[in-house]
Amino acid sequence: MSVAESESQYREECHFALVSQLIEGFSHHLQADLLTKYGSYRGIFTSSAACTKVVAIRAQYHRRHWQPELELLQQQVENSGAKVIPISHTDYPPQLKQIQRPPPVLYVLGNSDRLHLPQIAIVGSRRMTRGGETNAGKWAQYLAEAGFTITSGLAVGIDGAAHLGALLASPQAGSTIAVMATGIDQIYPYRHRQLAEQILQADGALITEFAPGSEPVAARFPQRNRIISGLSLGVLVVEAAVKSGSLITARYAMEQDREVFAIPGSIHNPQSRGCHWLIKQGATLVETAADIVVELTGPLAGLQASLPHSSSIAESNVMLDAEETQLLNQLGYEATDRDSLGGQFPAEKLSQLLISLELKGVISNSDGLYQRLF
Repeated sequence: MSVAESESQYREECHFALVSQLIEGFSHHLQADLLTKYGSYRGIFTSSAACTKVVAIRAQYHRRHWQPELELLQQQVENSGAKVIPISHTDYPPQLKQIQRPPPVLYVLGNSDRLHLPQIAIVGSRRMTRGGETNAGKWAQYLAEAGFTITSGLAVGIDGAAHLGALLASPQAGSTIAVMATGIDQIYPYRHRQLAEQILQADGALITEFAPGSEPVAARFPQRNRIISGLSLGVLVVEAAVKSGSLITARYAMEQDREVFAIPGSIHNPQSRGCHWLIKQGATLVETAADIVVELTGPLAGLQASLPHSSSIAESNVMLDAEETQLLNQLGYEATDRDSLGGQFPAEKLSQLLISLELKGVISNSDGLYQRLF
């Protein structure tokens, strides 16, 4: 298929996907059912075979009462510079497809490739303490340096500190994704418009399921939270009150079979009680960012196993720094445990290098045994 043909098919799929969001009675649940049967939005509207439900949907499509709304929506998307990613398209993040009620359409501004990289969500209280701010920023920077993309909700407090921490990582490291509860053209809170711009400049991304022009309505924030956890391998709660949006995100993470981590704090700090409650419910207590890296080696190995690998480092265009090269040279093609690799690097640095090499696809990890792939 030529580039022109591929682009034409993408535009057509986006057209039918956007129309589907405007047709009355075409619920997300029904869309999911028909996508399973017909394979794409285009298939739903153009396939020669048609069930009763599809006939009804097509009848509404041909009435074109949605046309003015579609024209406005397309103009808003174009003005915002956002990319539309239907759930039927290969650009849709596979992690998010696994959750219940995945958004049928995403609007993305920035580097959409970030959505396919291993992500860690960092969330917490809007009323953060100074210690919480420090932890969120430093842990986000460490995890980004290890190669993870940091995902959060662009809110004031811990979310903003996590985004800023990730931005301090080196340009070759992971970046950050902000999941919004508004339209892609409505930065909320307004004070974070500069932060949003910094995220885009640092090769990160803004993402939302809500159409351009959507205002910050209270009910949309819990909906946003399921995307934050759904995109990620794990969720770190830095600080949280017992009744907070962060615990909603953690609950979604548990339902989605994601890892949940919590930083303990003072028993006298109300912003620590949510974390303590999560730990009682089975969340992993973490004292260093390296603890998260170690805990995620299993889920990360599963994610990496699904990705194609080239036959040589040169072919895959992987860039390794001096320390990564040094550690890779220590590894043979036989499985090796961590203890055999710990002589030249401190434990935290070794964890960081191993996860970075794993993310770059040049080593594999099976139950804590590492071996090079090239």
